Amino acid sequence: MTSELVHLAVEAGIATITLDSPANRNALSAQLRRELLAHLSTALADDAVRVIVLGHTGRVFCSGMDLKETRGAGVQEQGVQEVPRILSTIWDSPKPVVARVAGPARAGGVGLVSACDIAVAAEDATFAFSEVRIGVVPAVISVTVLPRLLPRAAHELFLTGETFDAARAVTVGLVNSAVPAAGLDAEVTRYVEMLRLGAPGALAATKQMLRAERPSSMAEQFTRMQELSAGFFAGAEGQEGMAAFAEKRPPSWAR
Repeated sequence: MTSELVHLAVEAGIATITLDSPANRNALSAQLRRELLAHLSTALADDAVRVIVLGHTGRVFCSGMDLKETRGAGVQEQGVQEVPRILSTIWDSPKPVVARVAGPARAGGVGLVSACDIAVAAEDATFAFSEVRIGVVPAVISVTVLPRLLPRAAHELFLTGETFDAARAVTVGLVNSAVPAAGLDAEVTRYVEMLRLGAPGALAATKQMLRAERPSSMAEQFTRMQELSAGFFAGAEGQEGMAAFAEKRPPSWAR
């Protein structure tokens, strides 16, 4: 029987999805891709889950596509359909997703990091868009990476394939926080606990707002945002949140 390469554990409203294929540096093999998609779907369908954490075992977060599988393979076999589904599932998730990066991320692995809402990395983690160095283009991952990166940095890092550290990843917008390896779990927990203070519906709507295309007219944008704001002020979460604030108690979703 084939061992599972991706694990899902749910505790206290936190779904932890762990890449566990250290033998091939957590590469995006066909099995790993299938299991990652399945666990993401399970976590998103579980009403008890408030936040998703994407982490890994072994020294490497994710080395990108499994080149042993993709060498000489056809387009469909190269995960051209599955990788976009994985990235868009994370990107469009109504629940916040936090990346816990304790080791190197390369190519498609950087795509995973960029798709998450928040990324926390150990200071000794490294990153690289290594595609051009093997004669391919970082095309699919660009959909989630380019909205994160400063334009100058995107040109430099995509074209050179240079390896850069976690501090640089913070500077260019790829990662939120870089901390000593010993403090990685504490920093992830800090973000998770802050996210748990947000109301589920408000978090989902805020994510949708952040992802939405901005109207060309400022007046139209204000109209849309006023409607969104008014709906939540009058809604159940808004009323509960304001009542909790007045009564100096935690709101129902933060208990």
